[in-house]
Amino acid sequence: METSPPSSGAPNPLSQDRRAVLIALSVISALSWGYTVYLSRNMDCAAMCQLHFKHRLWTPAEFWMMFVMWVVMMVAMMVPSAVPMILAFAAINRKRREQNRSFVPTGFFLLGYLIVWAVFSALATVLQGWLHSVSLLSSEMVLVNPALNGSLLIAAGLFQWTPFKNACLVHCRSPFDFIMTSWREGPVGALAMGLQHGTFCLGCCSLLMLLLFVGGVMNIFWIALLTLFVLLEKIAPAGQRVSRIGGIALILWGIFLLVRTRL
Repeated sequence: METSPPSSGAPNPLSQDRRAVLIALSVISALSWGYTVYLSRNMDCAAMCQLHFKHRLWTPAEFWMMFVMWVVMMVAMMVPSAVPMILAFAAINRKRREQNRSFVPTGFFLLGYLIVWAVFSALATVLQGWLHSVSLLSSEMVLVNPALNGSLLIAAGLFQWTPFKNACLVHCRSPFDFIMTSWREGPVGALAMGLQHGTFCLGCCSLLMLLLFVGGVMNIFWIALLTLFVLLEKIAPAGQRVSRIGGIALILWGIFLLVRTRL
């Protein structure tokens, strides 16, 4: 006796999981972008705050305020480019559950990824505080030294051509390879995988994130441009080419700033 094939109208659990993960990531990204846009539109207040605690050490409350700003901004900028990796984790996790193997909520993987960028945010906040204390950062959170801007742009551009950058980028562009070769069991294992992926992502993008000091930490256009560039180099078919072309553009921009300072 032949068994009838499953109804084509039956919901696909894998598709449902994928949709749920995408909705959750979309909500996280939208909220983060909303808060970032809100801060950028209230730059007058932010500038007054920067002038208020310039030339002295920040209080814990002021440090916390800037740290939260960095964390939310990193979530807004980095979560979109991590979507393919997070979806790959969720898909393989779902198949394991269907095989009656251990299942871990995808949130543990995402948490590990975000912890890495929270650590970066703390370091960026410390750096920002130091730049203010030595008067190298304006009230609009932009580096005021053209030579420093040019040097940072050139360094970031050259980094785009290094083997280290390429290795990190290849990892970010190969989600299933990473998930299959680095799988660890249980919530702690998922958290460790998220930390590992976040570390690769940090190695790939940290210098690009420091360019926020060049274009303005709260310049929403510059934030969006960097986010788009990171997204393209990670998910576009010619992403590695985009990465290197972007590196050339950064080098030329940096050289232009250095030459202009000598004229």
